[in-house]
Amino acid sequence: MKLQRYVAVAGAGLIATATLAACGSNNNSPTASGSSAAASGSSSASSASGISCASGTLTLAGSSAQKNAIDKWTKDYQGACSGATINYNPSGSGAGLTSFQQNQVDFAGSDFPMATTDVPKADARCGSGNNAIDIPLVPGAIAVIYNVSGVTSPLNLSAQTLAKIFNGKITTWNDPAITKDNPGVSLPSTKITTFHRADKSGTSYNFSNYLNQTDAADFPAKANKAWPGSGGQGENGSAGVAQAVKTTSGGIAYDEISYATANSLQTAKVGNAQGQFVEATTANASAFIAKAKVNQNDNGMQLAFDYSYSDPSAYPAVLVTYEIACGSGNNSSQLALIKSFLDYGVSTTAQTELPGAGYVQLPTNIQSQVKTLIDSIK
Repeated sequence: MKLQRYVAVAGAGLIATATLAACGSNNNSPTASGSSAAASGSSSASSASGISCASGTLTLAGSSAQKNAIDKWTKDYQGACSGATINYNPSGSGAGLTSFQQNQVDFAGSDFPMATTDVPKADARCGSGNNAIDIPLVPGAIAVIYNVSGVTSPLNLSAQTLAKIFNGKITTWNDPAITKDNPGVSLPSTKITTFHRADKSGTSYNFSNYLNQTDAADFPAKANKAWPGSGGQGENGSAGVAQAVKTTSGGIAYDEISYATANSLQTAKVGNAQGQFVEATTANASAFIAKAKVNQNDNGMQLAFDYSYSDPSAYPAVLVTYEIACGSGNNSSQLALIKSFLDYGVSTTAQTELPGAGYVQLPTNIQSQVKTLIDSIK
């Protein structure tokens, strides 16, 4: 999406907030099998957990990168609110957006904001005169995961080396470029097998954007939710990519960091624009995300990353999951549940759980902007 008006995201302390959003037009409530049932629209008194409960069912789909965060929040919410059911299908960002546009789900999780070509169908799904909006929710680091027998220390992989690996120009683990990045490390001649997302994915969009923005000469393809690199094998979903690397000697891929942790996979130190190698941690991802800029328009909020930023503690391969939702046109019978779930997502309790699940909290100064956006939903 073309960014038009930016507000600097200041401060490196990332204590902040994120949200979950869902919607259904007054005349367009999901009716497909497995879709949302109407809620009563009533809210109970705040529970001991601080959640102001509402009843009903939300049907959600999209980004597999955010699945572990959504699962945790859903468990918290349903544990406090016996009358609520929240179903999330990690079908992938592209599939989630399509499901939202076709009115099959209440909101779509996507690791990239809506493109200008996506907006008309998304707006139409919300009903005449209403807008669909992007809501930044769960940021995270995109880890470079690999399976190289005999290598125990984290490998250094520059942007140039990664660009060549994922474009099929480097094909063995003892290639001189990898050796140069890792002096003194004994590397095998094992064949490199690259894996990428077969489905349309925000993880693909953001990782290809990092490669293109830092080394366009070796990775000339522009960012795309359909993997734009040459060669390699496609796998469905973040879990599928992680499993493929885990079971393939010489395998390498990009994946959301929580999947690397869950599968006990090694992660590389990734090169930034100045050639510094940075470890994939939530703290280092936070340092990079803190330099993002925010665009606000009729279709919500979007973040833009500055890949020229090269602090040695700022990890440059990151993503932010958005909830693509209706800013207006929501079914009145479900509005209470939608806003209640959003309120929990924005809460300190929910946000402080993100690092423990392998994610990153949004910067503090975005919290009030996201809260204002949530409050405007109707």
